[in-house]
Amino acid sequence: MDFEPWLLILVPVLFGLGWVAARVDIRQMLKETRNLPQSYFRGLNFLLNEQPDHAIDAFVEVAKLDSETTELHFALGSLFRRRGEMERAIRVHQSLLARADLPAAEREHALHELAQDYLKAGLLDRAEESFRQLDNSRYALPALRALIRIYETAHDWPRAIEAVRTLQGLVEEPVPQLVHYYCEQAQMALAGGKPDLEAASRALDAAEHAVASQKQAMRTPVSQVRIAMLRGRLAAVEQDFRSERQHLMGILKDAPEYAGLVAERILENYRISGEEVQALAVLQAHYEEHPSLDLFNIVFRELRAQQGGDIAWAYARKALEQHPSLLGLDRLLEVELAGTDQSGALVRGADLTLLRNLIHKHTQRLDRYVCHNCGFQARRYYWQCPGCNEWETYEPRRLEELS
Repeated sequence: MDFEPWLLILVPVLFGLGWVAARVDIRQMLKETRNLPQSYFRGLNFLLNEQPDHAIDAFVEVAKLDSETTELHFALGSLFRRRGEMERAIRVHQSLLARADLPAAEREHALHELAQDYLKAGLLDRAEESFRQLDNSRYALPALRALIRIYETAHDWPRAIEAVRTLQGLVEEPVPQLVHYYCEQAQMALAGGKPDLEAASRALDAAEHAVASQKQAMRTPVSQVRIAMLRGRLAAVEQDFRSERQHLMGILKDAPEYAGLVAERILENYRISGEEVQALAVLQAHYEEHPSLDLFNIVFRELRAQQGGDIAWAYARKALEQHPSLLGLDRLLEVELAGTDQSGALVRGADLTLLRNLIHKHTQRLDRYVCHNCGFQARRYYWQCPGCNEWETYEPRRLEELS
């Protein structure tokens, strides 16, 4: 290849241009650094020295001195929200929205941050209004999910259902809690002195349709158990006890671990037709195959009522030998003491009282259902955890049975 003499000129020229550019960048950086308020450097120094409270105060001063620092405003607002200082977070984001020169993208960002501030502060009306203003923005999906949470919190099930339908129209995203929204509607329709049977039936039809529309992998026995329980309750209100029995017995067959939630109602259903002996036999047989503490309590109590204390105690002794449980012993002592009358043996009653008190002191912490998502413990069974608001996070077993 022939050597080109002009290359001897080009190389020094390019080197010189690079040197000039570097000098210009350095001067520009130094100029921008000199323009930064002293509070900015104080804030950095506080952060390096692990003094976050002083750093925040310094950065707040920077934000006041330079209104153009939008990223700093966003960072401060988010930090205030995480620290629970909701008033300060709201003021920061409101001050951004008050700027007439704020670009559209940053205005949407500020509105989304402000809506989250309102939500965490419990100002649901303002949060809803702010999230609704983001319908046609890049934050439309997270805003819609937040609206669903708001409607859940307010128990506004029709609007929650509407929001879920809108979400499903935008993305192919499963929302399994939709089934429970319809169940909540049915439960509300059946409550009170004048239940609305038609509304309850429509809601349960919709719940079953929601289950059917889910993919097989997304279907859970929890929602189907709840639908069956509500179908049974609706049938009982209509005095269709045969249909009620079919729904309840279907739960024993399809979701046997939930027997403790429906055993009382099964006994009552059989009792109406004078078949309580058969009901007890059914529950005893179920306990042999699928033992649980709640079912044990119901079987023991009914066995004592039907066949007397001696037979009930013999059954309890055998059951506790096979499945040792302090909670089980505590419950049967409670039933025994409740059945002791004045003609009973006072010394034996006093001994049982002392024994029960000692056991009960140690079993109170075990007599709970527990959320496997957040660990929230509750005496009653919940379809939605009161702690984290997630659905279907409780197993139908007490804490002692899970350990």
